[in-house]
Amino acid sequence: MPESEVRVNDNQMGAAPGENASEQEYERIKHLTALLNRASEAYYNQDTEIMSNLEYDKLYDELSALEEKTGIVLAGSPTVHVGYTAAEDLPKERHASPMLSLDKTKDRFALTDWLGGHEGLLSWKLDGLTVVLTYEGGTLQKAVTRGNGEIGEVITDNARVFKNLPLRIPCKEPIVLRGEAVIRYSDFNEINAELEAEAARTGDFSDVGYKNPRNLCSGSVRQLNNQITAKRRVRFYAFSLVQAGTLSFDNSRQRQMEFLREQGFETVEYVRVTPDNVADKVGEFEARIAQNDIPSDGLVLTLDDIAYGESLGTTAKFPRNSIAFKWADEIRETTLTEVEWSASRTGLINPVAIFEPVELEGTTVRRASVHNISIVKALKLGIGDRITVYKANMIIPQIAENLTGSGSLAIPVECPVCGQPTMIRQDNDTEVLVCPNPDCAAKKIKSFSLFVSRSAMNIDGLSEMTLEKLIAAGLIHTFADIYHLDAHRDVIEEMEGFGKKSCDRLLEAIEKSRETTLPRVLCAVGIPGIGISGARILCSHFGDDLAKIKEAEIEELSGVEGIGPVLAQNVYAYFRESGTAEPFDALIGELHIVRAAVEDKPQILAGKTFVITGKVNHFANRDALKALIVSLGGKAAGSVSAKTDYLINNDVTSNSSKNKKARELGIAILSEEDFLAMIGERNG
Repeated sequence: MPESEVRVNDNQMGAAPGENASEQEYERIKHLTALLNRASEAYYNQDTEIMSNLEYDKLYDELSALEEKTGIVLAGSPTVHVGYTAAEDLPKERHASPMLSLDKTKDRFALTDWLGGHEGLLSWKLDGLTVVLTYEGGTLQKAVTRGNGEIGEVITDNARVFKNLPLRIPCKEPIVLRGEAVIRYSDFNEINAELEAEAARTGDFSDVGYKNPRNLCSGSVRQLNNQITAKRRVRFYAFSLVQAGTLSFDNSRQRQMEFLREQGFETVEYVRVTPDNVADKVGEFEARIAQNDIPSDGLVLTLDDIAYGESLGTTAKFPRNSIAFKWADEIRETTLTEVEWSASRTGLINPVAIFEPVELEGTTVRRASVHNISIVKALKLGIGDRITVYKANMIIPQIAENLTGSGSLAIPVECPVCGQPTMIRQDNDTEVLVCPNPDCAAKKIKSFSLFVSRSAMNIDGLSEMTLEKLIAAGLIHTFADIYHLDAHRDVIEEMEGFGKKSCDRLLEAIEKSRETTLPRVLCAVGIPGIGISGARILCSHFGDDLAKIKEAEIEELSGVEGIGPVLAQNVYAYFRESGTAEPFDALIGELHIVRAAVEDKPQILAGKTFVITGKVNHFANRDALKALIVSLGGKAAGSVSAKTDYLINNDVTSNSSKNKKARELGIAILSEEDFLAMIGERNG
């Protein structure tokens, strides 16, 4: 073993590794170091998981104990290296001071002793990507990820499009702060649905299948194209001030946090605690986990006294002025009764464990995702095995351990949806089960679901479940096939959940949808990036002339306000590729396209460009408001620019990024009431 591979404790200096550790212990240290590093690489760089958080923590603790016992710490050990290796594509930069990890405890009463008579700040430990921001002269100059703790990736352009990040602040002193970039659970669910719908339209599933907000956030923040980052609704929550020029904060971390809020930053939620109440405050945070929209994997306790905290110094990996609290997992034993193999639109076939119901964290749990074949094999699963289960971060059910370890579970050789042969694919270091059949019904459901949706063809009765049945039965292959379902009436009436009446209603709804408008059709067929708003913009520009839209060159399409070069390329390609153009022409032959009855409205908004943000109260959704603007001659854009005339936001005083940019550009910010008054339709 090369000398560079080990670090020994001072009292063992000079001893050969074999004198402090058995060969078995040394081999175990090598194995754990390599395994944990592979897991970190998958989690941080590849946005996937090859083991659960519980298993990682268990193996990490085992490695740490072995290193402590033997004095051997291999180069690259996860106990001394922090974070991930910076990816190759983004610029790299060394941090002015190392970004250390935090020591941790699962004993809330140990926090009382840790405070040692001092007061502290207790806050959520957010589960995202740590980012360091530098402001000079009140302007954001630089954003760098944590990386491996010493070298991070420069993501300044991406940080500029975070939803809530101030680009300018009142303080002109040079300041450096740290915080967490996160995607909220509510946004994560919506974005995943949007990505799946987009993948169904394009057939490109490379950007689909994020299992949690943290993975999606990591992939979003470290993009080379910040237009993608902007769509992912990434938010930044500050948690510490590193440098602040000559400013003084009365030696208080709490005062620093208040200062950050005064500058327009959203900070991580925190409370001030003492040794007497810290355990109770942990309980208060715990009671709110299920309702917390921001992903969290524990709490952080930081000493409020800045000077005292800094005087404690650091260990090789941990600062001594802060400590992480991780929830003690409630674990229950049960029996694995089934593994359900769920085919997705991405082609992945994901295993889901079904087990005898158990009570965990106050709820009844019966199912847990196993994620991939690698985890199935690592757990040595088999039907009837005794397993233990828990909720990761007290939210997501996971298998902790297989007590039986039979390893008898058969991996399906046929897709559960289309029946075609499956294959096991190596995805980085992870084995996944996939259906390679391009015509698998599971891959088509989302595209058809978009087609029949309310803003598209508006066919009532064609739910996703019904579509799945019709596709699986071979009755639907293209959009045009929907308009020939009447030829299969006898088959549909015999399907589960159907009968003569429900079949009649479905066929009537389909027949009714034949008369429609061109914007609805363009939205329905799934041209990448073209929703109902973009479709209306196109139709308005080309006068509802489908032939002109189909024949338009990229340059002409790019010149349409609100379309731009990327969407222009998508529209151009859609009408020139046989895989989409031919089915589109077949669909058009089934429809009667009429002009939307809006032409008689006075064009009082002609020449005006509006941007809409936030929730709406007087309209069904923002698309409905955009439609009204377009019908009155105006334009609806997606982002605030010098060409914007008005920003519509019911929270006119908020510090959202769009509001701030509008103020900087001198653009009027209107509430819905203001807008309705402008067009003479104010109610009451």
